[in-house]
Amino acid sequence: MAVGVFDSGLGGLTVLDAVAKRLPEVPFVYYADSSHAPYGVRDADDIYKLTVDAVNALWDAGCDLVILACNTASAAALRRMQEGGLPKGKRVLGVFVPLIEALTERQWGDNSPPREVAVQHVALFATPATVRSRAFQRELAFRAIGVDVEAQACGGLVDAIEEGDMILAEALVRSHVEALKRKMPEPQAAILGCTHYPLMQEVFQDALGPEVKVYSQANLVASSLADYLERHPDMYGPGKDSRFLTTGDPRKVSVHATQFLKRSLTFEAA
Repeated sequence: MAVGVFDSGLGGLTVLDAVAKRLPEVPFVYYADSSHAPYGVRDADDIYKLTVDAVNALWDAGCDLVILACNTASAAALRRMQEGGLPKGKRVLGVFVPLIEALTERQWGDNSPPREVAVQHVALFATPATVRSRAFQRELAFRAIGVDVEAQACGGLVDAIEEGDMILAEALVRSHVEALKRKMPEPQAAILGCTHYPLMQEVFQDALGPEVKVYSQANLVASSLADYLERHPDMYGPGKDSRFLTTGDPRKVSVHATQFLKRSLTFEAA
């Protein structure tokens, strides 16, 4: 029954935590490519290769369905993987679409033509690679018209969060919000386009102001996955046990992951 969850590091644990609470009966295999993190500063070809390697490892672990709980991988690799053809009975899903469906007030699976929506000015905070890909804008254009998106590459933020340096992380968030506001003084909504960023959601909200609605991904992805599995029960893989895998040092990653989620997690070598 196992479902795979992949991230370049620990950010995807925010998604895993939400989907595990929504689907407590489902075992999940989490794969952190910690030795190559962060992905956000890499080029698209490098991200694609690393993502393919991680997804193959999760398929080998008994996960027929893999969630790319990494916006950078979703932006730079997902479409290329899907267009290249996936093995029979295997699926890979990203984290952009549930967020955009919520922003555009669409129900799951609504593929009607793009239409005008209430929110017209959107701030996107993401890694440099996600910003370069313009994947968010591309997916949004399939569903909405006339939405102005201003993207802010948040260099250094993932590294600070991974290292547990929340003082630096808060300073970076406020700096990146100031930079965004110089380009878009009055955003109506803000997208936290990296699964690490929910840990800093209160800081983003405070820096942006109470009038800006901040969208985070974890709960939206959890709801979308629950809907998907209800419609596609055949996508449960043969794996039976929850596991935490990393390409990095399992001991070090376990310590950081425990601090990250504030509950004990034990990683093993991938």
